[in-house]
Amino acid sequence: MGISTLRATTALAALCLSSPAFAVTPTEVWQSWQDMATSYGQTLTSESVDDAGDSVTVTGLTIRQEQDGVISEMTMPELVFTDNGDGTVDVALPAEIPLTVTMPPAEGETSPTTVTVSITQTDLLMTASGEAGAVGYDFSSAETVMKLDKIEGVKAEAIDLVVEAKLTELVGNYSSEGAGADATLGYDVTAASLNITVAGKDIDPSPAPDGTTAGPSDVNVAISMADLAISGEGTPVNAAMVENFAKALADGANSYGEINAGATTMVFDVVEAGKTTHMEMTGASTGLSFGLGSDGFGYGASAKDVKMMLKGDDIPFPQIDVAYAEAAFDLQLPMVKSETPQDFILLSKLVDFTISDEIWGMFDPTGQLPRDPATLVIDTKGTATITADITDPAAMEAMATPPGEVNTFDITELHAKVAGAELTGAGAFTFDNTDMVTFGGFPAPTGKLDLKLTGGNGLLDKLVAMGMFAEDEAMGFRMMLGMFANTSPDKDEMTSTLEFKDKGFYANGQRLQ
Repeated sequence: MGISTLRATTALAALCLSSPAFAVTPTEVWQSWQDMATSYGQTLTSESVDDAGDSVTVTGLTIRQEQDGVISEMTMPELVFTDNGDGTVDVALPAEIPLTVTMPPAEGETSPTTVTVSITQTDLLMTASGEAGAVGYDFSSAETVMKLDKIEGVKAEAIDLVVEAKLTELVGNYSSEGAGADATLGYDVTAASLNITVAGKDIDPSPAPDGTTAGPSDVNVAISMADLAISGEGTPVNAAMVENFAKALADGANSYGEINAGATTMVFDVVEAGKTTHMEMTGASTGLSFGLGSDGFGYGASAKDVKMMLKGDDIPFPQIDVAYAEAAFDLQLPMVKSETPQDFILLSKLVDFTISDEIWGMFDPTGQLPRDPATLVIDTKGTATITADITDPAAMEAMATPPGEVNTFDITELHAKVAGAELTGAGAFTFDNTDMVTFGGFPAPTGKLDLKLTGGNGLLDKLVAMGMFAEDEAMGFRMMLGMFANTSPDKDEMTSTLEFKDKGFYANGQRLQ
């Protein structure tokens, strides 16, 4: 399923599950549904609409969206908006709602593929409130289940597939302002748990290159997450934004969100060509964040206390175990052309990483190296001036020079620890983009980087003992380090200050260029 298909399906599901009924009267609530559907590029049709003043009953409602040949439809036999007499409106949806997604024939096929999903909500309560132009609602559900009902298509008959996602104790709120191109939204949703089950069997697998088949293949996946929290705000995605992304950003389109979860467990079982693979993963917490707007693009991910285990017929060990205390990634980049510098961030972190002794034994069978947990942290930030519209594909294709200039670059933290050696450092630089000659086409930097290495010689000695380096190679490496580092006479420690100043490069005060 492509991105456009996913976007269409998600928008329809959000419209149903979140039910954007934002008004003070039933009539205004129903109108807001239609306005929101239009902002998503959807079409609403109904068999009848009965407006009794204190209630609006919509019968035979169909919500349809078509994009890139993919058609998504959600149907509701009845939808009722009821005035509570206090400026709020209750929204009553069917207990079960079908969603159908039809995709055009794939290459080499003649018939489309149709996927039908049912959405069931138990003890759903939904109340709209607010005022015209600034509306919102609160909702809760004891249990919400999305389940794959069937797949129809040329090859669908050969697939036996079960997919189900279940949310418990769902609580949230949703707000909306404006309509059409000026629409903005915000949401905040929590759930006590999310459980996803996937069980599939290919009962008619494709033949191998030699013309034989190995029988059915099976895939079983179980994912469980506790304390799920999803929040965000921004501009609803529509076809116009997708077609002219650069213009949408310039006009103020934006989207920001976070997804966080507590204890997480994943179990994967795969049988293919008669061979089995089993994987388990647990984690104390995970998180994702994203952002896109005139101030740039951002993406982040994090996880803590993760443990993974893998075993199978094709793995030459009883099992492989991997664990780490923390992992994180954060990227924030400017995207819009500007005459002034804009901030950027790049963080990559892996703390206390461990792996099975069997893996260590592949390159260190005699146990020469300490097998302490490894760590790698690269935390940087800076500023850059974007000189071209990087969201415009035509402009990027015609460009003969880089689309921007780096103005400053700070290394907030550099930390690498493995096999008994540890490297730490920090530094900051500025760049003269008018001088591209002094350093061979690179803007002339000014600034310094302070480094400290402990255990380096000990690690090198162990690598020589393992036969990974010859003694003369190790000696040459030590001599090279001596040019850049100050060595402690009584312990395995080196320090170095690498500095760019006065259009020259210095190591510990000695000019090398």
